[in-house]
Amino acid sequence: MPSQRHVRHLLTLLLLLSLGGCASWFGDDEPEPQVRLVKIEVIRAKLLEQKFLLHFRIDNPNDSDLTVRSLEYRIHLGDLLLTEGEHEHWFTIGPKQTGYFKVRVRTNLWPQVRDLVNMLKNPDRPIPYRLEGELETGLFIAHYVHLERNGVIIPADLIPE
Repeated sequence: MPSQRHVRHLLTLLLLLSLGGCASWFGDDEPEPQVRLVKIEVIRAKLLEQKFLLHFRIDNPNDSDLTVRSLEYRIHLGDLLLTEGEHEHWFTIGPKQTGYFKVRVRTNLWPQVRDLVNMLKNPDRPIPYRLEGELETGLFIAHYVHLERNGVIIPADLIPE
């Protein structure tokens, strides 16, 4: 009859062997979801407080559902940090589909108003932006997708005629 110590060692060995198989469930061969900042909508702009609505788009390139848990983000206009934060909202995007969500943010750009005005002096000149962050996905076990996207915006395109 095996001793209690032998049984514990056997169970530990079986546990370690079964965990090795878990890694194969989440293979690296599947493409990661793509996150894009589609639009920044100004809700209210006061002297010491600005409210924006950030519009994000997530593309699920895989053949299975994508469960999104949260998004941590930082958005820069040139060298100016526009906003940063975390949006915790669970939702699911179907296979090979696109999902959209909106995030309300509040910031105070007063300390950087001079830099912002200089960027907007010529509304036809492109302003570089950078989206950085991390998307947390997965239903039972979290998977983190690092985000880094660069682009330009042209302020004149955002001004209604």
